[in-house]
Amino acid sequence: QVQLLESGGGLVQAGGSLRLSCAASGRTFSNYAMGWFRQAPGKEREFVAAISRTGSSTRYVDSVKGRFTISRDNAKNTVDLQMNSLKPEDTAVYYCATSGGISMKETLFDYWGQGTQVTVSS
Repeated sequence: QVQLLESGGGLVQAGGSLRLSCAASGRTFSNYAMGWFRQAPGKEREFVAAISRTGSSTRYVDSVKGRFTISRDNAKNTVDLQMNSLKPEDTAVYYCATSGGISMKETLFDYWGQGTQVTVSS
């Protein structure tokens, strides 16, 4: 089993930046691709970004391309999401999750963290 703990959320003005971090424990971190998802109030959870086991491949939802960057450090068992040029529509609870291979499909992710709130004010 894998335990995931997100951190780094908070309140930021539009145009600002935040860096989310997800710390993993349990099984070997480098065996998993990782992803970030988000859920805004009243909306379904949606894919944001994913990174392969080695970090050589990444995927992004179109709405964050050029603004968000996913990265991982297998030595530290962490995956980060650098979020720049934040918009009010980025407001959501952000979750990290594991998958067997890099994917954008929520159903392929098995272990999930509890989430961290990101609020972007206009």
